Amino acid sequence: MPSSYRPGLSILAAALLLSSSSFAFDNPLSDQAVREAYFLGQRRDESFASFMDKYTKHLAPPKTGPHIASITFFTPFALAAQLSCQHSSGYSAQQAALDHRGQTESVKIVVQVFLTDSYPAYIPRPTGSRSGSPTGYVLRPFDFWKDFNVQAFSEDRELRPFTSSGEPNYLCSQDGGCTLTGATIQFEFLAESFASDSAIIQVTPPEGDPVSLGFDLTRLR
Repeated sequence: MPSSYRPGLSILAAALLLSSSSFAFDNPLSDQAVREAYFLGQRRDESFASFMDKYTKHLAPPKTGPHIASITFFTPFALAAQLSCQHSSGYSAQQAALDHRGQTESVKIVVQVFLTDSYPAYIPRPTGSRSGSPTGYVLRPFDFWKDFNVQAFSEDRELRPFTSSGEPNYLCSQDGGCTLTGATIQFEFLAESFASDSAIIQVTPPEGDPVSLGFDLTRLR
């Protein structure tokens, strides 16, 4: 091999090695990875549930304030498997590959919040400006989850989500009555933003202590 080619090949090899090791989890997903995620999602059995549970960390209830019950870090592979699981019969591996093609790969962070005795569904009615305003309790606003500050960090950098959403959770009885029990908050980030082997998710509630969890991304696919 001509010696003049060797430096260029060395640089190319180093670049390929760097690009393959830049992400602890699979990103971008190869065609084979998309296919494996498809078949994993189609199982819909204990093995699928056990695999997906690896992406979630559960927390004990606090002494006071709302209960930040769990934080989930879904990688592109986990999201592809989840998407496959949500499709009924007739959804093929070929269609899964087509659906993934051209998609911007993302990481989804899901925070589950439960109400507690110290942070209940009913709160004191706000005091009116006039004396003699009615007193008592009113239902906590359904969008109370907006008061929670969720931050994601990678390599000491705070990352910005490109989408965020939330929804209240209710427990309904057979007689049609429903009780507010908590909320589910979701954020999506570009997968390429998580370039290190770890990530930290911090949740600061409006009352009570903040929660900070580290995720070892080398243990997630």
